[in-house]
Formats: sequence, structure tokens, C-alpha cells
Amino acid sequence: MNQFFTNKVVAITGGSEGIGKALVDQFIQLGAKVATCGRNYDKLYNLQMEYTYVMLHTVVADVSKEEDCKKFIQSTIDTFGKIDILINNAGISMRALFEEADLEVFRQVMDINFFGSVYCTKYALPSLVANKGAIIGISSIAGYRGLPGRSAYSASKFALQGWLESLRTELLDKGVHVMWVSPGFTASNIRNAALNSSAKAQGSSPMDESRLMTADECAQHIVKAIEHKKRTLVLTFTGKRAVFINRFFPKLADKLTHQFFFKDGKLVK
Repeated sequence: MNQFFTNKVVAITGGSEGIGKALVDQFIQLGAKVATCGRNYDKLYNLQMEYTYVMLHTVVADVSKEEDCKKFIQSTIDTFGKIDILINNAGISMRALFEEADLEVFRQVMDINFFGSVYCTKYALPSLVANKGAIIGISSIAGYRGLPGRSAYSASKFALQGWLESLRTELLDKGVHVMWVSPGFTASNIRNAALNSSAKAQGSSPMDESRLMTADECAQHIVKAIEHKKRTLVLTFTGKRAVFINRFFPKLADKLTHQFFFKDGKLVK
């Protein structure tokens, strides 16, 4: 078994389902001590029961609330003595045209996707610096290319990546690894939980989830990238192509993105 993560303390936000749950599974299998948080007590309880005899610490917390983030980080340090790796995974999406969306959509998305990462990292930073650890942000292709119908989501991921890049530069002399991951379209609950124009969960996915990368496969790539201290990680061929075209052929990217998301002038994805 790979020994790199043995006895490392890994804190993962949003670990009760999707990519977060897959990361919890991966790190436990690799011998790490894992802490995770989520808003749903029942999901965390089921996760805890799944790993009754291993080093797993769970905390009910809403990352949009600073005090909850502080509680999660402090509880993890109290339990395990330190944090070696922080993965800011908790996130929420949205699906609505900007002209139709309530401003509450923007507040919720930014509070969870951006400020949740800022809060957790702020409180974990002393331990991460002391242990020359790693800070990981789970971003999106929407952090490279603004997507129609996901303007709040795109804004949050652009903010996340800009902040992490600043943080990476600030920490260059302290031995802390900073990386962000853009999974591309991955099979998870994020689209079902995505906010609609009224800031309510839409409850269904416009994507064919069966054709998307699985959360387990995504987690495997992330774990390997952390071990090898990658600067960034863009997953799926579609994701890599989108980043490439947007960088070198932005006008074409506008046209192709519009064609993908709209049909007969209406948002379909």
C-alpha cells in the first residue's frame, strides 16, 4: 500500500456524498486519519457507521458560517493534534439566467463555495504551515470559463482560484502546497442540489449522469495529484478542451459554449 498518506491528517469539507465522500473513502484506504463535515446529520451518521473501527471524525457544520468552520477545524485539531491536508470540497451550484435569478442565489453560492473555503483555510493555516501541509480547492471548469445559467457558480470558482493563486504565492517560502482541481462534469448530487432562480434546490439534473466521470475516479486523480504536488488539475477530455479553447480561441469558446447550453434560445443544460 502507498505509504505517503499513512497517519496524515486530512480534513475534507462536504464529505458525506459525491466527490467528498469518495475522497474520504480513498484517504481512509490509504491509512490517513480523516475528518469531514456536512450539514446533514443523518448522512454523517451513516458515514461514521460505515467506518466504525477507523480514524474518522465527523462534525455537523455549515461552511457558509464562519463559526461552524472554526468549530470543524478546531475539533479536528483537538481530535488528531494537527492538520496535514485541507481539502475545501463543499460546494453548491445553481442553474438560472442572471436576469431571472434572485440575488439570494449569489449570496448563498458565494458564501458556501468561496467564503467557506476562506474560513476553513484561515483557521487551519497555522497547523498547515507548521506541518508544511497542503491546501486543496475543488474548483470547476467554470473557474476558467464563465458558463451561461451558472453565473454565480462561475463567479465563485473564479474567486476561489484567484484567491488560491494569491495564497500559493504568499506561502512559497513556507513549504505549503496549494492546488486547485477542476473536475469537469462529474457524476454527483451537485446538479440535483443546484439552486434555481428562487434559491431553492432544483431537485433534478439536466445532464445524463451515467456518461460522466464517477466521483471515485475523480477522487483517485485528486489523491495522486496531491501526492505529486501538482499545481493544478483539470479532469476529463471535455474539460481540458474547454480550458484550451477558451485560452487560445475565446471567440470560438463563446460560440461553442452557447451552442452547448442553449437550444432555440432557451437554456437547456
